[in-house]
Amino acid sequence: MSYHHILVAVDLTKDSHKVLERAVAIAERNNGAKISIMHTLEPLGFAYGGDIPMDLTSIQDQLDDHAKKRLAEIAETHVPSEDQHVLVGMPDTEIHRFAQENDVDLIVVGSHGRHGFALLLGSTSTGVLHGAQCDVLAVRVGQKGEESAE
Repeated sequence: MSYHHILVAVDLTKDSHKVLERAVAIAERNNGAKISIMHTLEPLGFAYGGDIPMDLTSIQDQLDDHAKKRLAEIAETHVPSEDQHVLVGMPDTEIHRFAQENDVDLIVVGSHGRHGFALLLGSTSTGVLHGAQCDVLAVRVGQKGEESAE
């Protein structure tokens, strides 16, 4: 199978570089397939359940600006700025929507390989895998003994 448009979904940790590098290698083997990279921010209202009696817009905007800067650092030489996206919503839902709207034929995500309760509760990579209309590659990140940090 040949890929034409690869979507790399990252969490902005140091492991994001590993996920992007895997996608770049695949793109090179597929005649320079297009790469888009994205990060999804959950709305602050979701995180706090709407229990905070204040306007969170400025804080959400600051988080958005920070995410865009961090994504640009990760994408640097591999992905042009017009193909770098920070979206607000639930990660797996936004990844699926973007993939469908932009004719993505491969989604590349990082996977921490969780077990036990973390596996039962699910993760973004599991959610992406189960709802995707295209191929999904889960790149193993955060190996035992490694710390994920921004």
